[in-house]
Amino acid sequence: MTSGRRPNIVMVLTDDHGSQAIGAYGSVLNATPRIDEIGAYGWRFDNCFATNALCSPSRASILTGTYSHVNGVSTLVTPIDASQPTFVSQLKAAGYRTAMVGKWHMGEHEGSTPQGFDYWDILVGHDGQGEYWDPLFLSAEGERIVEGYATDRITDLAFDWLDSLEGDDPWCVLIYHKAPHRPWEPKPEDAERFRDAVPVPSTFWDDYDTRSSSTRRALMRLAENLNVEDLKIAPPESLSYEELALWKYQRFMEDYLACVASVDDNVGRITDRLRKRGEFDDTIVMYASDQGFFLGEHGWFDKRFMYEESLRMPMLLSYPRRLEGGGVFDGIVTNVDFAQTLLDAAGVPPHPRMQGRSFWPDLLGEPAAPAAEGMYYRYWEHDDTFHKAPAHYGYRTHRHKLIYYYNDGLGLPGTGPFTYPPEWELYDLERDPEELRNVAHDPAYAEVRAELERAMWLEQARLGDAPHPSQPRPHGVEDRADVAEPASERRVGV
Repeated sequence: MTSGRRPNIVMVLTDDHGSQAIGAYGSVLNATPRIDEIGAYGWRFDNCFATNALCSPSRASILTGTYSHVNGVSTLVTPIDASQPTFVSQLKAAGYRTAMVGKWHMGEHEGSTPQGFDYWDILVGHDGQGEYWDPLFLSAEGERIVEGYATDRITDLAFDWLDSLEGDDPWCVLIYHKAPHRPWEPKPEDAERFRDAVPVPSTFWDDYDTRSSSTRRALMRLAENLNVEDLKIAPPESLSYEELALWKYQRFMEDYLACVASVDDNVGRITDRLRKRGEFDDTIVMYASDQGFFLGEHGWFDKRFMYEESLRMPMLLSYPRRLEGGGVFDGIVTNVDFAQTLLDAAGVPPHPRMQGRSFWPDLLGEPAAPAAEGMYYRYWEHDDTFHKAPAHYGYRTHRHKLIYYYNDGLGLPGTGPFTYPPEWELYDLERDPEELRNVAHDPAYAEVRAELERAMWLEQARLGDAPHPSQPRPHGVEDRADVAEPASERRVGV
């Protein structure tokens, strides 16, 4: 690292990009050479997870370094209080120039717009989803239509801001794409690239045997629940159930992967521009998605569940001045960790409210804190209008995953009126990586389940997230009193 120089930061965030569709993660669906390049020059993270696999909550956790119960964004319709501390506001206070371009999606329709940025320009319309073509943008100067394809235009606007900078102070820009969120509208030159050539996942015809009724109630199956309007074309007539499922899968994946191809091209544009500016080696370039996405696994699309395809976030990071290329990090990290890690890399203290663990020392070979033994997850929406996914939380270690469906919307905005009895699921990820066999009630796993219940309870206590009243108190934690600050004292604005 050059004397005293602080890194520039580029965070590229996409929406619904599953790691199964990234070459660096072994994709058999497509190639993503420019995204892969970030990992080749830096690190690939193999166990990066969302703490709430839904767009707005994940974005809030990334920005604030806190869990949903602290930052206040627990569902798609709970807007962020943008005045709360973020890693960007910390960088700005430390002398960084800061910008955010693209998909904000944290309540802009209710007047919640970015704060702590020198410049911001965000997609609006369709509850913050924006359009792929000729998108409507909102900046401090007001609304305007920017002609062209959103993925290209978002990159262009970020370049415009970079080119406007003067002086040598470091900068941070968030480049947040709409793609590949549905409805999928690829560029014409990409639209034909994946026609009739997408393999079907091995779990596509999953019958959910051994799974909870909570799982089976969800409306996420391709055949029944993927709207034809999202595919922009009507299916042939007289298809059987199985034929319709495969037809929808093929159409969805063709357009999805074509949208990813445009993202990959634009990631390449970013790294090429940094090289042209002579700044690539001195810039942290980070690529991630706000959560994973089901690409036909278990017959599903969308996310929300704690199953691997939804829970797992792709994440690649390069910083050639400090990090050697080709690294693979298999420790457990979450989106809550991003804020403190970037601040650590920049030499800027985190806000005391932040809850994550910086993994920056691990990348330097100098771990400063014990590795995470597991991660805590909570999906707050319940019985929502479109997917009827159940409210649940759980705890995942390297080998096991415990899920508790408490099935209660708790009166939160965006949740439906129905409640159901609580249910448990447990998976042995070593013996059952596709999560097809629920062993929560298998006597052979009784000790494992008990230990995971204790670990989850203690993690809830550490984070200040109150268990649902129906959650049984595990044996061995009755007298635990060393609970972190209660959630009520760590809420937004504190």
